[in-house]
Amino acid sequence: MMEKVKSEKGGICKVLSIITMMAVMFLGVGFNTFAQQPLFERGQPVNLKMMSYNIHHAEGEDGVLDLERIAKIVEGSNIDIVGLQEVDNHWSDRSDFQDQAKLLAERLGMFYTYAANLDLEPLDVGNQRRQYGTAILSKYPIIHTENHSLTKVGNTEQRGLLETTINVKGNHLHLYNTHLALTSAEREIQIKEMVEIAGKSNGPKVIMGDLNATPKSNEMKPLYANYLDVFAHNPQAYTYPADNPAKRIDYIFTSNDIQTVNSKVINSLASDHLPIIAEVVLDREQPNLNGNK
Repeated sequence: MMEKVKSEKGGICKVLSIITMMAVMFLGVGFNTFAQQPLFERGQPVNLKMMSYNIHHAEGEDGVLDLERIAKIVEGSNIDIVGLQEVDNHWSDRSDFQDQAKLLAERLGMFYTYAANLDLEPLDVGNQRRQYGTAILSKYPIIHTENHSLTKVGNTEQRGLLETTINVKGNHLHLYNTHLALTSAEREIQIKEMVEIAGKSNGPKVIMGDLNATPKSNEMKPLYANYLDVFAHNPQAYTYPADNPAKRIDYIFTSNDIQTVNSKVINSLASDHLPIIAEVVLDREQPNLNGNK
């Protein structure tokens, strides 16, 4: 009887010993594997389709207000990120007092942020403030947003640079959207400010919008000195006016760590501008072992 008990105890001890050894080995491997991993998850290389579009508060060349036409253009082009200019938010009856950025984002199932460069009191007490500005819609989460007021000269319309950071599968894309002034003197100041603001961010960058300047304009030189024009191969990618395009004033610029695969102008009379598209590739970001982003 005693021999049987000793035998059972010996068997139990052997089992416990094996379990203990396996646990030690498992924990050891787990620790080493964890120690070798970067502190931040690597991003994944990803193709992005981006659009810049001055939507003229969704009024087409036919004089008809139709926000659904704008939505269909974005949807039909399978766009991942779009920067919009001339976007109304409860502005007036010209756009039926719509919150256009919100309506488009809900219709397209996208994240969005809106920047009011004009912000006026409502026409009637208790109503929403009347706003006019720019917006960014994205299939990927927008993790930071800030609107920078740009310098204006005299009694002109306030312009701004909408800055966002978008988390694209682990890559933090810095996207800037703007609608610049009508005068060359103002644009010269504003473009220098844009380049300075964007220069404060590290990582891949895109600057887009209605710049109201042609490519060879003197004020455009700082942008061309620091960024790549996705239509550099096609200087006649005219965008305005939509019914008879005669000049290029709408742009998408990228930092030199972004590869442009394709770019094109979309024909549409849903606005007085034509939308432009660029398909780009974001490379995987390097792991950050020092804890700095």
